[in-house]
Order: sequence, then C-alpha cells, then structure tokens
Amino acid sequence: MVVGYLGTLTTEERTMLHLLNQQLPAGGWEAPPSLTQAGISAAVHVQRKHIPRTLKRMEKNGLLSVAQRHIPGGKQRKRVYTLTEPGREMANSLAERVLSEQVKQGDSTTALSEVWNRNEPILELLSRVDEALILQDAPLVSPVSNPHGMASMDAQNGEDLVRRMYARAWEDGKITRDEQSLLNEVVEFLGMHPERVRRLSNEARKSLKIPPPEEVYFEMILQALDDGEILQDEIDLLDTFRVHFGIDQVTHHALLNRARNTTPVSEHYQTYYAAVKTAMKDKVITADEHAILKTLRGTLDITDQEHESIMNELTEEH
Repeated sequence: MVVGYLGTLTTEERTMLHLLNQQLPAGGWEAPPSLTQAGISAAVHVQRKHIPRTLKRMEKNGLLSVAQRHIPGGKQRKRVYTLTEPGREMANSLAERVLSEQVKQGDSTTALSEVWNRNEPILELLSRVDEALILQDAPLVSPVSNPHGMASMDAQNGEDLVRRMYARAWEDGKITRDEQSLLNEVVEFLGMHPERVRRLSNEARKSLKIPPPEEVYFEMILQALDDGEILQDEIDLLDTFRVHFGIDQVTHHALLNRARNTTPVSEHYQTYYAAVKTAMKDKVITADEHAILKTLRGTLDITDQEHESIMNELTEEH
C-alpha cells in the first residue's frame, strides 16, 4: 500500500513516470540498476514479485522494450526496460496531467509544475504530496533504493525479512563470507540501498532476538506466495537459503504447506498494525492515541481479537 498522492496512481502509471527520464545507452552493454525489475519495483514502491506482471502487460501493449544488459557490480546480465515511443508519449501525457495538479504550499496554492526541479525525478516530487494535495517538506514514502526514509507497507515487508536474516547471521557475533553472499543476493533481489541495509544490520545486531532459520524461511515463502505463485527468481533464492541453513526437503514441504494454508493478512490489518506500532514507539499509548486507534478499528473493520493479537505481539517486542 502506498500513501499520499502516489497511492492514487496505478503501478503502471508510476512505472511510466519512473522510466520517463531513464535512457538506455544506445549500443552499450551496460545499464543502470534503475532499469531492472529490482530498480523499478523499488522506485514505484511495490514488492519485487509484483512488478513482472505489470512489465509483461506493458510490453504486450507496446509501451516497453526489453533488452539484456550487464549491471555494474552484477555477476550476470539482466533484463532492463525502457519506454517505446508510444510508451513515452503516454508517459509525457501522464506527466503533464499530474504536474498540472494544484497543491497547497504554505498559504498559497500552485501547480506542481511551478515547484518541480527538473533534475528531481517526478516520483520523488509526488512522494511529498499527501492525499489532501498539500506539499510536504519531506517525503511521505521513500523507495528502498534510497538510503533513508519510511518505506511503503509492501517494502517494509522486505525490510523486516532482511532485518531477521541479519539477526540470524549475527547469532554467533560475526557474519561469515557465505552468510554475506546470501544476504547480498536477497538485498540485490529487493533493490535495497547499501546504507539502508547497514541500518537494518545494526538494528538486528543490537536487538539480538535471533529467529530460527525455519521461521525466516517460512516468512520468505509467505512473501513469495503473496500473489498465489512463486516466481523462478524466488525459487532460486529459497533454494540458496534452504541449502545454506540446512533446511531439509521434509521441513521445506511442511513449511510450504503451512504457508499455503495461512490466511493472507489484509491491507487493512497491515495498516492498523503499523498504526499501533507507531503509537507504541515510546512504550506508552496515550488517551488520544487510544481514541484514534478505536476510530481506526471501526473504519478498517478490525476485530477485538485482531487488536488483542497485535497488542500482544508488539508488547512482547518491547
């Protein structure tokens, strides 16, 4: 789920705006990470596994062209995506529409085009516009490819996974070369900025709440099954993790069956969970926060049992 004005745009529209000013060097053999599936998913604030379907649909509709290029720092060539001429025309039309939006900035109202720095990606500008079309000083949501900032709900799932994997790796006080290699694969798959990864690693090391590898593996399967199917990239990643941590086939199939029988968590539940987590940052929920959470429960149809479950889980964390 993406908050603010960005949340009013579809994944396809955000993808077009991201690729609008991204050029694939003609005749070259290298391409920037921002043109890969990982780079695009990070920029448009969706889980990595959800982006291939959008890209395939756009390619089928003649909006995208696909090539194989080497990515600096990568081991092998990857698919990269750029807009075709019809795709660029559609993206330009979309950019004109969003930049004509009237937003409030202080006491005045102005078109977004008037405050847009041409060197700033359009999506970064839009990330500072809230649902009421008020231009904020700081982004409401930040892609995981950026070093800092609050990630979208989808991307936070990826952050939690990386944090827990680092917690497991730090169990003996050091990270081995093999463990780092595995972590690098996951981070590259998610398109996460190194500085953000370092922060997650430090958080995991300080917490030292070490989850068993089966629990981390189960979470990886849940995320892979989020839309009902597991992509080949995800199968490869699961296999690497399973072999590294010695998870046998019996355990793998048991966890896979458990994941398939697990009821998916709704976006409303995730939204309420995030709100409660924010309220409990100082370990105390004030009367005002209680009132806001009660209203939110009614709006999102959160049951008393779900509320109690969230409270118990977050209380244990603190």
